[in-house]
Amino acid sequence: MIDRPQKIVCVGLNYRDHAEEQGVALPERPLLFAKWPNTLIANGEPIRIPPISKQVDYEAELGVVIGRRASGVAARDALSFVEGYVVANDVSGRDLQFSDGQWVRGKSLDTFLPVGELVPASDVPDPQSLPIRAVLNGETMQDSSTSNMIFGVADVIAFVSTAITLEPGDLIITGTPAGVGAFRDPPVWLKPGDEITIEIDGVGSITNPVTG
Repeated sequence: MIDRPQKIVCVGLNYRDHAEEQGVALPERPLLFAKWPNTLIANGEPIRIPPISKQVDYEAELGVVIGRRASGVAARDALSFVEGYVVANDVSGRDLQFSDGQWVRGKSLDTFLPVGELVPASDVPDPQSLPIRAVLNGETMQDSSTSNMIFGVADVIAFVSTAITLEPGDLIITGTPAGVGAFRDPPVWLKPGDEITIEIDGVGSITNPVTG
């Protein structure tokens, strides 16, 4: 489990296949939102569905942990500011996310960000070539690659750091590929008794049970 970050910066709609499954245009620049540290749990800890959300979704994501202060960083230098990478699950209360008109509440419910152990950046020479999957109760729901990102890790760090100084330990989660529950027909929502696994080749995997 990573140390508690000062900031958790998230990128929405950052995979081409995820935009395609929604039938929306690709964004012209990274779409940022935030999650709060109360969301963080470790591998094996339960995701708790609160009474206020009935449409809870999974999102397989690559997490990036910042290693040194980054402000106004150029994309060509950005990866040198990365301490390491983690597997992450951007659990989302879709009913709250879509009805609120902004995403923070639906994304920041307690336990809604399982993350794995830190893998040093030196062990991940190319963060844009990593197979990424979500497996729900043994069934593969998302199966893509970080090569499908619209904005790669370096570009995201550069974009964020032009506006927000990133501090050591800050966490960026970089978006999710196609296959989330909200855009399936019919939709697939997490429910008590489920088990959700996120896997990224070269970074690891996390498995979390779902409770009420």
